Amino acid sequence: MSSYLMARRMAAVVVVGVVVLLPFIFSVYITSAIAVPTLWIGLCAVSLTFLSRYGGMISLAQTGLFGVAGLLTAALMVQAGWDPWAAALIGVLAATGVGLIFGALASSSTGTYFLMITLALAEISYYLFSAVPAFGLHEGINAVFPPAILGDPVLHPTGNYYFLLVICVLVYLFLRYLVRTPFGIALQGVRDDPDRMTSLGFNVRLHRMLIFAVGAAIAGIAGVLSAWNNTRISADSVSLAVTIVVLECAVIGGLFRLEGAWVGALVVTVLTTFGPSFTDRYATAIGIVFLAIVLISPGGLVGIWTWLDGRIRHWLESKPPAAPTPQAAPPPIGGD
Repeated sequence: MSSYLMARRMAAVVVVGVVVLLPFIFSVYITSAIAVPTLWIGLCAVSLTFLSRYGGMISLAQTGLFGVAGLLTAALMVQAGWDPWAAALIGVLAATGVGLIFGALASSSTGTYFLMITLALAEISYYLFSAVPAFGLHEGINAVFPPAILGDPVLHPTGNYYFLLVICVLVYLFLRYLVRTPFGIALQGVRDDPDRMTSLGFNVRLHRMLIFAVGAAIAGIAGVLSAWNNTRISADSVSLAVTIVVLECAVIGGLFRLEGAWVGALVVTVLTTFGPSFTDRYATAIGIVFLAIVLISPGGLVGIWTWLDGRIRHWLESKPPAAPTPQAAPPPIGGD
């Protein structure tokens, strides 16, 4: 058992080491085309995973909130000449405010009705952005460069990679902390039995609105980072196709574990980037992976790993201890 635990710890150290040293291990292309998109797509997906895991709400409106922050930040930077940091702050605050409105509209419903309401809100956001000239219509807003301190996101992506990595770690730690607070515990009670929580005096709808706003802020941060790292953003960046991609990332990685969002984002990004080199039907491959995960493991890839880890632990614990090796009796004292 101890050897297995040591192997797990060594594997974790290797994974952390690769993540930390990735720009120095892999090429600039891998860093800018795989690693950086994985981080900001995973950040958008984790907002969905968080709502699903701790709020019992599978929201399809996250890309709409993603677009509120990203497009508003881009418009303030390019058209109004704002400082990138100030524009980003306003963009995330706007996404959080819109998230409160979305949450107020959708929080009274559950299940399929909630899913369809949030999908409708995402589509309303898409058509609004594609019809308003201030947001670049379908052509979008270009030359949305990140702050100079982060460097060129295409030719020199190291600064952007580490900035995104720090943001992702901070968001992950914040969410893990939040769910352990009294608010987070009450939120899980609302998820499991809203009628009982109502009878205990909790405002179920308010809790759902607040958690929706938290998810909106995270999706907004992802929208700003997407605009900075792609140096552009358009209405097509928040279309139904992107909504499906975010959902795929969350489901493939695992809707029950926060870290699954980035695992799913890595899988989808790799398939999307390298798939066209092998076949024109790479989207079919993503669909097959998605379907296989749903059928085999509702907990996603992280769920499969958790199951395998549990099986190995059980096997090692139930394995009978090895019999002691017999030792030869010592010769009698004074004997030949």
